[in-house]
Amino acid sequence: MHYLSAKNYTHLAGEINSLYHEAAAAAGISDSVQNILYVLCEKQGQCLQSEISRLTGISRQTINSAIRRLEIDGILCLTQGRGRNTIVCLTEKGKVFAEEKVRPLFEIENKIWEEWTEDERQQYLLLTQKYRDALKKHLTEQLKE
Repeated sequence: MHYLSAKNYTHLAGEINSLYHEAAAAAGISDSVQNILYVLCEKQGQCLQSEISRLTGISRQTINSAIRRLEIDGILCLTQGRGRNTIVCLTEKGKVFAEEKVRPLFEIENKIWEEWTEDERQQYLLLTQKYRDALKKHLTEQLKE
């Protein structure tokens, strides 16, 4: 049996990120644009800007820059939410653009998900969440030292 260490996990995560980068490049968009469009598609075309940053893990500065470019291109529009919250919305042009650029990625992910058993899906989610929670806990503890 092959033992996976934390180093192996890091390499696998890097390879997966690289594949998403290749998908973005093949679609002719940046990684940050792919991530923004992905979240907006998941959220039926609109989402708080702060939530996009939280869900993607991309810095606010990078998100802001990508959103400004997409707004100039007519892909997104911004509306004022409650308080200082900004809502990012796909325009009609943006919905077509997102469908063309992100839908193929959704279809691939769904195909993979459907190839797994329900037990495999649940196990994957459970272990990924457990890893994330432990990483967050240990990093927080380390920062307190």
